[in-house]
Amino acid sequence: MTSAFDPIDLGGKRLANRIAMAPMTRSRAYGPGASPTAAMTTYYTQRAGAGLLITEGAQPSVIGQGYTNTPGLHSAEQVEAWREVTDAVHREGSVIYAQLLHTGRIGHPSLLPDGMFPVGPSPVAASGQVFTQDGMRDFVTPVELTEAAITETIEDFARAARNAIAAGFDGVELHGANGYLIHQFLSTNANRRTDGWGGSVQGRIRFAVELARAVADAIGAHRVGLRVSPAGVFNDITEDGYRDTYLALVEALEPIDLAYLHVMESGDRELTSALRKSFSGTFILNPHTPGSMTGLDDLALIEDGTADIISFGALFLANPDLPARLAAGGPFNTPDRATYYGGDERGYTDYPTLG
Repeated sequence: MTSAFDPIDLGGKRLANRIAMAPMTRSRAYGPGASPTAAMTTYYTQRAGAGLLITEGAQPSVIGQGYTNTPGLHSAEQVEAWREVTDAVHREGSVIYAQLLHTGRIGHPSLLPDGMFPVGPSPVAASGQVFTQDGMRDFVTPVELTEAAITETIEDFARAARNAIAAGFDGVELHGANGYLIHQFLSTNANRRTDGWGGSVQGRIRFAVELARAVADAIGAHRVGLRVSPAGVFNDITEDGYRDTYLALVEALEPIDLAYLHVMESGDRELTSALRKSFSGTFILNPHTPGSMTGLDDLALIEDGTADIISFGALFLANPDLPARLAAGGPFNTPDRATYYGGDERGYTDYPTLG
């Protein structure tokens, strides 16, 4: 029987185990030009016991930034800073993918250079607020992406993926979940388009598919994963007929031969199983655990074949040696929510390890 502690091949790279660190925004890219810092190198290196590390979302372009102090992968300065992270993680024997995140309509003009404004598939504002340097601000109505701007955005992702490889990453994960740009195109409330990029299921999945294809062409499909959150409502997302959407999406992605599909589950295990069956690559699952964190019991999902790899979020944040703790059956540190976003080493690199 396969266990979480067995190795697995991912895009030609051998993972030491089937435990992944899920991407988590930490808002500590205090280096020049939104670049990683020495503390970020320490943070990821501490967690290199994971078979696969997936970084916090890195914006593929300036306009893709929607939060304070998030890192980018669109400048030479950022590439060089990320190289410190990847070199350190590789020395520890782990594999690391960069998550590419364009927040789309989630953000605020005050977070962008003068003259820039958040964009989206349609001019529909999300309900809610975002933290800025001036405190909490309402989301704004985004500028609708033109056909030319869509093409440019896809090119931005492909360029950022090449930057990621230049920075030493083993691959990239496209963030198609949690109400950000790719997810906005998939949705039925943020995407009100009537052209070829919206309307029907095929129209709404088109951006994700063409983006995945472009990035695969840029760096090789064996280095590309996609994260999705079917029926996820975060950041004011509605997905009418979501089962049809995601089954069609996976069917359209199959010829591209991506390295993995990373599903952030929202409670529909039947759909999870259907996606698992339809997708021929590695299947990573962040399971639905209402009222709790992904934990020790969820490793059984590897043993029963529900997933190839399980990704851990908050528990990995608070337990840098999580694979060792899972193997020992615990104990586990409790994450401090007050230190999730921004700050110093407290709640970031100071969580204790076993022994």
